[in-house]
Amino acid sequence: MALSVSKPVSVVLGLLLLAALIAVPLIAPRAVTQDLFGVLTLLVLAMNWNMLAGFAGLVSVGQQAFVGIGAYFMFAAVILWGMDPLLGVLVGGLAAMLFAVPMAFFAFRLHGAYFAIGTWVVADIARLLAGQWKALGGGTGTSLPKGTTKDMFGVPWVKDVLDISSAAAADAVTYWLALGLAVVMLVASYVFLRSRMGLGLQAIRDNVQAARSVGVDPQRLKLAVFLLTAFGTGLCGALIFIQITRVTPDAAFSVLDWTAFVIFVVVIGGIGTLPGPIVGVVVFYILQRLLADYGTVYLIVLGLIGIAIMLFARGGLWGLFTARTGVDPFPLRHRPPAHLRVKASKV
Repeated sequence: MALSVSKPVSVVLGLLLLAALIAVPLIAPRAVTQDLFGVLTLLVLAMNWNMLAGFAGLVSVGQQAFVGIGAYFMFAAVILWGMDPLLGVLVGGLAAMLFAVPMAFFAFRLHGAYFAIGTWVVADIARLLAGQWKALGGGTGTSLPKGTTKDMFGVPWVKDVLDISSAAAADAVTYWLALGLAVVMLVASYVFLRSRMGLGLQAIRDNVQAARSVGVDPQRLKLAVFLLTAFGTGLCGALIFIQITRVTPDAAFSVLDWTAFVIFVVVIGGIGTLPGPIVGVVVFYILQRLLADYGTVYLIVLGLIGIAIMLFARGGLWGLFTARTGVDPFPLRHRPPAHLRVKASKV
């Protein structure tokens, strides 16, 4: 039986880790900040997909649609509408959530493998449409105007306070935003999953008919989660392409970068668990650093590890850890009301 770590200990350890991560741009080389930015944005994408597939039972392989739409509308906000890139990130998130409405209208009529393929088809349609957006370069894409990131909100202040270059200040600002997005996503996921709605969502995943029989509305709850994860994924996609500074349809809607790697991270970490994506991202980053120089061998090794985890540790590395140690700092189990526990003890 899993034992939950005491809340004060978890909070203290979490705050210490958060303080260390906040300090990274102040004490570490710029390359480290950029690497951790990539780790954090991948973590946000993984947590959003895990919420869909792991807790709502919606196995989507079209999440790249929201990344691409978030990126393209951030570029449109900057280039066409003259907005600050950080405001453009919000525009990108909202655009992704709006796109999720018609996508859900179509995809929610499908189930299982058909749902997964349907989301992929819609994402590819979005990629083709982005290639027709002539104002943003069409099929060849476009770049942010020179100096855009150096002048965005907060960068001049960080540059003056820390006495660093504009490029390093821009990296620090985007890194802190990615860190904030990851923390908000983690905390919001935990609070939501511990709520009545979160319990209903997990009930839907396990047995739709049983959940409906106790008053849970599966369609409404799944739609809410689908829209919210689209918003979070769109925000993350826009933030990623602020640092990249160039967008093309193939890069923004890459199924390998924004969906396949995300699925791998969640599966090896532990699908349907909160710490799973965190563990998966750490393992993925380590493998990437060790094997990236070996070309296709790198992808083969990732595939073999994914297959091994699915065969021998279906709960992922985190599930294996909790099963062996009984430690769970993020318990999601709900205890029955006291009067029901009393009745059960009398039986």
